[in-house]
Amino acid sequence: AGDKLTVSGTIYTARDAAHKRLTELIASGEELPLDIRGAAIYYAGPTPEKPGQVIGSCGPTTSGRMDAYAPGLLDRGLAVMIGKGDRNAAVMDAVRAMFTARGLGALMGSCVKAAHIVCYEDLGCEAIRELKVENMPLTVVIDSQGNDLYKSGPEAYLRSLED
Repeated sequence: AGDKLTVSGTIYTARDAAHKRLTELIASGEELPLDIRGAAIYYAGPTPEKPGQVIGSCGPTTSGRMDAYAPGLLDRGLAVMIGKGDRNAAVMDAVRAMFTARGLGALMGSCVKAAHIVCYEDLGCEAIRELKVENMPLTVVIDSQGNDLYKSGPEAYLRSLED
């Protein structure tokens, strides 16, 4: 937790509505429209691109909104979740066996070099997209040991004030 890294390669965007549909497919025993084994999902709903752009604004949404869906997707092999904010206990339990990275801020769109809709086009900005990214800056907030920067970071900061 606290390590900084960059991601290059294929990631998928998906927000609440898409997660709900994926979870419904899992519950009904149907095939998913994409292979999430070893995949990274970025909790983002990009805005439409302007002329000459690959994608519009592409900042992360609140991760906790996907908490009801994350354990089931992790069980199916999802490897990385990128977003912002705390996660609930069920997700933390599921993460202890997985490596999870969460995203940095508002200028992520500049890291996207190609984008296309994979499924759920009717969801508009919440459709699942495949993104090709280069050097997307991330910080590991919850690591495979269950360390949580959202807890240890503020505690470390408060201790530094005492010194």
